[in-house]
Order: sequence, then structure tokens, then C-alpha cells
Amino acid sequence: MQDFSAAFQLAFQLALSADPDLLEIIGLSLRVSVSAVLLSCLLGLPLGALLAISRFPGRSAALILVNALMGLPPVVVGLLVYLMLSNAGPMGGFQLLYTPTAMVIAQTLLITPIVVALSREVIEQLHHDYAEQFRSLGISRRVEVQALLWDARYSLLTVALAGFGRAIAEVGAVIMVGGNINHLTRVMTTAIALETSKGDLALALALGMVLILIALSVNALVMALKLSAARQAYA
Repeated sequence: MQDFSAAFQLAFQLALSADPDLLEIIGLSLRVSVSAVLLSCLLGLPLGALLAISRFPGRSAALILVNALMGLPPVVVGLLVYLMLSNAGPMGGFQLLYTPTAMVIAQTLLITPIVVALSREVIEQLHHDYAEQFRSLGISRRVEVQALLWDARYSLLTVALAGFGRAIAEVGAVIMVGGNINHLTRVMTTAIALETSKGDLALALALGMVLILIALSVNALVMALKLSAARQAYA
């Protein structure tokens, strides 16, 4: 019990002292996860909107596939990205393996199905309200998608938040393609796993506390944005 108390005390000291190694790991974690979320939203939101408003043969199968991909095992994604980026793979010439870019690719593949599936649900409900109006105006699908995405922008923040939560907490895929290299590809989750295995509970706990604090801060920010939007809508 004393060891745990000492570890917690050291963790607080590390977190409050702005330790350079700690800040480097936190900074890389945020850069990789935010980049992956932005790419996933860029790809996933329009795709989710198209799935919401389109009716075509095989749509049910496409929805089942997207929903199934939400639970894609991270190690499988890590293995696929590893094979793709290794020297013998189709993208081996770019030498991206064991770089932050490889970690961004892996996280993007993991969270894009989440963004597609959740945004489809949000926009499909909204489309029921606007479908008749869109038909009467005779607007194109592209304009329809843009209008729905803009109108649902605050709800879609929650979708992006879900993707960020999955990305920032990811371990398996990023350690396979990033390698957990000190000062290059070490992020919070991989550092926690490494320091715990080494018995350095202080740094592991400090990173864990920061991880929880980031999750709470992002949730609070999104909630504040949604409340602000609701006040403006009913003002």
C-alpha cells in the first residue's frame, strides 16, 4: 500500500512539474489522435451522410459491414497497416513504418467506421425532417449532404468525440506500427504499458491521470458547445 501511495505522490509531482519527457509524450499523443480524428471526419462524415440519404441495392449489407467494422480488433488493424507499410508491402517505399504517420494511418482506419456509423444515424433522423423540402427544391445530393452536415454540426461533434476517445486510448495498433520508440513514437498509452511492465508506476500513473484529464476536458468542451448552440437556437 505504501508503494502505491508513493507512486501516486510521485505521479502528482511529475504531472505538476511539467516534466519534459511527460510533455513530449502528451504532445505526440494529442498530435497523432487529433490528426486521425480530422482525417476520419473528412472521410467518414460525407460517407455517413450519403449512407443516410441514399437508397440502393445492398444498402443493408453496407450498413451491417460498417457497424461490424466499429468493433474491428486493433491488433488486426495494426497487422494490416504493418503489412502495407513494411518493406515488402505496397507502400514500403515510403518508409513510414515506425513513424507517427503510421500511427495516424492505423488510428484513422480504426475510427473511420465509428464516424461513418454514428454520423449516419444522426443524419438519417435529420433527413426525415427535411426530405420533403429537399425534394420540392430539387437540390442536388451534394448540396443536400452539405446542408445536413452543417445543420447537424453540433451533434456531429459528439461523433468526433467518440472517435477521439477511441484514438487517444488505443494501444495495440499503434504499438505494432509505431514501435513505442522513445522520443519518436512513444505515446501515453504505450508509455503506460511500458512503464507498468518496468515497475515505474509513478510515470504510468501520471500519464494515466493526464489521459483521464484530457478525456474530461474534451467532454466538457463538447458539452459547452452543445449547450451554447441550444441557447442560441431557442434565443
